[in-house]
Amino acid sequence: SPKMTEAEMLMEEKLRKKKEEEEEMWAEYLEQRKKQRAKEEEELRKLKERQMKRKAQRAEQEAKLMEFKKKQEEQRIREMEEKKAREAEAKRKRLEEAEKKRQAMLAAKEKREQEPVKPNFVITKREGEDMASALGSSGFDKFTNIMYARGEMGKTKEQMEEDKKAILSFRIKPLEIEGLTVEQLREKAKQLWERVVSLESEKYDLEERQKRQDYDLKELAERQRQINRSRALKKGLDPEALQGKHPPKIQVASKYERRTDRRTFTDKRELFSGGLEAMIDAESEKQWEEKMLSFKESARSGLPKWDPENPKNKQVSRTRRMEEEDEDEELEPVFEPPKPVETPKPAPPAPKPAPPPQQEEEEEEEEEEEEEEEDEEEEEE
Repeated sequence: SPKMTEAEMLMEEKLRKKKEEEEEMWAEYLEQRKKQRAKEEEELRKLKERQMKRKAQRAEQEAKLMEFKKKQEEQRIREMEEKKAREAEAKRKRLEEAEKKRQAMLAAKEKREQEPVKPNFVITKREGEDMASALGSSGFDKFTNIMYARGEMGKTKEQMEEDKKAILSFRIKPLEIEGLTVEQLREKAKQLWERVVSLESEKYDLEERQKRQDYDLKELAERQRQINRSRALKKGLDPEALQGKHPPKIQVASKYERRTDRRTFTDKRELFSGGLEAMIDAESEKQWEEKMLSFKESARSGLPKWDPENPKNKQVSRTRRMEEEDEDEELEPVFEPPKPVETPKPAPPAPKPAPPPQQEEEEEEEEEEEEEEEDEEEEEE
């Protein structure tokens, strides 16, 4: 090989040093990259661990919350059931007490009916009147009927159904006929039949009581209506003024006036706030129009010549107007396009329009002569 020069050797040495530096830099970069990747992987692992831990904590919290809500719902349902049970028990006790009182009253009534009664006064009964009607006509029975009816009317449909179910559950008892002999079954059937008869009699009594209650309510409503009517008449009001839910309006006028004032308070207030003057003006305007119309109708036959309301003057003015319109239509200029002229020439001056004929003056003179002749004929007649 040829012998290298000093310059080439220097160049070769520089290239070798540069290559070594690049290799060192690359190795250092790879080492840093490896450390960075290990660090990122460690951070990612820690992040995933924290995420899993938070997820587990969240699931545990949700489970605790669901369990707490479930316990609250169970407690609420249990409290509602206990409340319903207490209400049902209280209602059942009230119904039992009412049933016991009713049974005691029925027993006392039967006992009182069976005992001989010796009154120290004489009762004059009318024909066709039974015991139920006699009892229904008493004031105390009527008052009790009304109070009971008002109490029943205050209940809703659901409350009535609940009371019905509770009463049926209390009254309808299960049959215990297992192991009974024929004689015992006959005795049981006899007891059931007596029970049906007593229930039917109670049903009839209740129906009669309802009829009496309806009649008493209608009677009281009619009596109240008559009382309100008499009160309204005493106060000078309309008979039906006190029938509504609200009291009647205050009447400003006295009830001792000759004519009853049916106007409302608003109408009377408008009269004092300027409505009276407006009413007087409207009335005077109406009277003026009526008098003017009657005057025109009465004086239409003998109107003077100078009056524009005279039919002859109206006809003359109408004919004049029509003639003027015809003349205006005749004198209306017609536009014609200019004709092409080869050599322009000065246009001659336009002639002045001829004066209109004295036709109107002649017609007026003729009409005046005719009117004078007619007037002379009327005077001669």
